[in-house]
Amino acid sequence: MKFDYLIVGAGYAGAILAERIASQLDKKVIIIEKRNHIAGNAFDYYDENGVLVHKYGPHIFHTSSKKVYDYLSDFTKWNTYVHHVKAVVEGKPVPIPFNLNSVYELFPKNFSEKLESKLIEKYGYGLKIPILKLKEVDDSDLKFLAEYIYKNVFYGYTLKQWALKPEELDFNVTSRVPVYISRDNRYFQDTYQQIPAYGYTAMFEKILNHKNIRILLNTDYREAIEYIKFDKMIYTGPLDYYFDYIYGQLPYRSLRFEFENFNQSQFQEVGQMNYPNNYDYTRITEFKYLTMQKSINTTVAFEYPQEYIPGINEPYYPIPRDINNELFSKYKAEAEKLDGSVFFVGRLADYKYYNMDQIAGVALQLFEKKIANIR
Repeated sequence: MKFDYLIVGAGYAGAILAERIASQLDKKVIIIEKRNHIAGNAFDYYDENGVLVHKYGPHIFHTSSKKVYDYLSDFTKWNTYVHHVKAVVEGKPVPIPFNLNSVYELFPKNFSEKLESKLIEKYGYGLKIPILKLKEVDDSDLKFLAEYIYKNVFYGYTLKQWALKPEELDFNVTSRVPVYISRDNRYFQDTYQQIPAYGYTAMFEKILNHKNIRILLNTDYREAIEYIKFDKMIYTGPLDYYFDYIYGQLPYRSLRFEFENFNQSQFQEVGQMNYPNNYDYTRITEFKYLTMQKSINTTVAFEYPQEYIPGINEPYYPIPRDINNELFSKYKAEAEKLDGSVFFVGRLADYKYYNMDQIAGVALQLFEKKIANIR
């Protein structure tokens, strides 16, 4: 059997493109996935205690793109879920992103009122300020606040997460969780904040449930590619792996999760608790908050960042630094030489951190702008 498209990877990019090609173009697609499941890092499953957990860490869908939301809504019902995160700072759980409520939790009322007034006067209410930008302030009180937040909220967490100081990373990393001059305790402010009602894996099963789609799991595409006839390829894996590491390996950070079940209905006060300064783990996720599942016990995940070692663990986060971006540009130049015979898309292929809605949007755009126009 000959396929019109061979797609490497069954995560968001691969699954959405497979569905679009199969349903809109009536073309035959085969997906090759090295893992033993679909859904990529969004994969969820019921553990031995009957609790629905996210194998690769918490996945909270949030977007302001109606186009992405409407597309995914064809394949799932939703539960509205507003994510709240707290970080333990000097023994107190305070809202993250660090905001005006966090200030009042940690400092005396009179001083907190003074800080609030100065923050609003200088920046305005509702603005998000990257911590490294806030550190540049001249005012002595705000300077104290910036240094306090940097030391107690950002520095330790960043060092554990990336094994680098905040100053050693690209600006877009430190600006992802800014200081928020607001009393809004929500972690995200997007229009749509929801979780698939029956889980992410169930949503992916519906996306891929088409007569024109075949899926081959537990397979490295290199082991099967010579036996499969196809016209074009869509590749969502690591770009350096595709080109046999000819310029060296692109650095990533990986994660290790320890799941633990407790014979109690609730373990912590929010779905995610961060530990920037204590313990080797960065955060604890309690999945029942996310899934709204009712049960007499609960499962949490302790999350430990670690070095990525190919073949040993999974590449989670591209490490955004100038030296790594320069290396990626060499691989990108090689990809451009293929002149459309292979489409590269996804967090690993683009060496870029995407949220779930972002990669869904990128995949839909690739289909509409390029693939759908191929005659």
